[in-house]
Amino acid sequence: MQFPTPSNQAHPSSWPEKNSCIWMVSKINSSCFHTRDGFKIYDSNTGPFIVVEMLYSSSLLAIVGGGEQPSLSPRRLCLFNTTTGTALRELNFLTSVLAVRLNKKRLVVVLQKKTYIYDSNTLTILDAIDTVPNVKGLCAFSPSLDGCFLALPSSTIKGSVLVYNVMELHSHCEIDAHHSPLAAIAMSFNGMYIATASEQGTIIRVHLVSEATKSYSFRRGTYPSTIFSLSFGPSTQLPDILVALSSSGSIHVFSLGLAINQRGRRSSSFLGSLLPESVNDAFDPAHHRVLHNAVPAGVKSNVVVRKVDKIADTGLSEAVACRATLSVITFNGHFLEYTVNINTQNESKWSLESEFNLLAVVSGEEQHFQLV
Repeated sequence: MQFPTPSNQAHPSSWPEKNSCIWMVSKINSSCFHTRDGFKIYDSNTGPFIVVEMLYSSSLLAIVGGGEQPSLSPRRLCLFNTTTGTALRELNFLTSVLAVRLNKKRLVVVLQKKTYIYDSNTLTILDAIDTVPNVKGLCAFSPSLDGCFLALPSSTIKGSVLVYNVMELHSHCEIDAHHSPLAAIAMSFNGMYIATASEQGTIIRVHLVSEATKSYSFRRGTYPSTIFSLSFGPSTQLPDILVALSSSGSIHVFSLGLAINQRGRRSSSFLGSLLPESVNDAFDPAHHRVLHNAVPAGVKSNVVVRKVDKIADTGLSEAVACRATLSVITFNGHFLEYTVNINTQNESKWSLESEFNLLAVVSGEEQHFQLV
């Protein structure tokens, strides 16, 4: 497969950090935009692709074609160097590639009924995992080498998830998280936490990977809603923030660290010991913040926590507050960046920092967007 070197490509050293650029793919081209200002940092007339995955902020891309041309088969994974515009290696499969995840040591390729684990450096196949039918390519990956786990659905009739140790190549545990099938999975960067949402979308559960039977629950809402996106904050120490975006158009932010501390105090109390587990596991709504109408209802969208900052609370000199920056991309081409400030009194304030339309100069073509 030929991948031409674009004339207006940014130098790899200037490429942004994780979750700060967007790939837009149409039937005729593919482009990469910076989330800060919408500046196009990469452009190519090759496409379409159905999967684009970047190795951190490097020039290495894993891409899968959309099948519009023989050279862009959905059954072929290509590793590309965006500096030279050349293919480094290609991997061919019997069925379509649905998802790809990678770090410096491992490459994960998800098919409908099988998932392959490769050595990222040699592309030697290390393991092949038989899975239940996974038509959406649902998976979650914690890229940290110290806690590198892969999560895959393990049932089509209930919300069970298999957690696999990608570095040591063995099954770590299986978690029965929901009564109905899974709709979204996310893992924290360090592999400490896994979050799940079912097709009903009313409850989001967080499990400690090291203690698979221990769960914490956030109630997103009373009425069913599809969870389009689920993401942890980028902290390598403790994922303080978990965000979800639902088909209602709302963004939900959960303060995970504070909630776990609060839940631990409650469960160790006399009253907590008398409560049923399903009640005792439910987090206080005070740790749940909602921005309604963040995006149009029903429009498929993705949200990620681009960064989390600890800032001094001006009200209390010794107190610390949290500011989370959220990047949102809708599948009709709109990018939005929100910040949510949470002070030590557990009060929150939302602000729309930037917004732009990536389709302002592109029309008439179906687009696919991915935050990388």
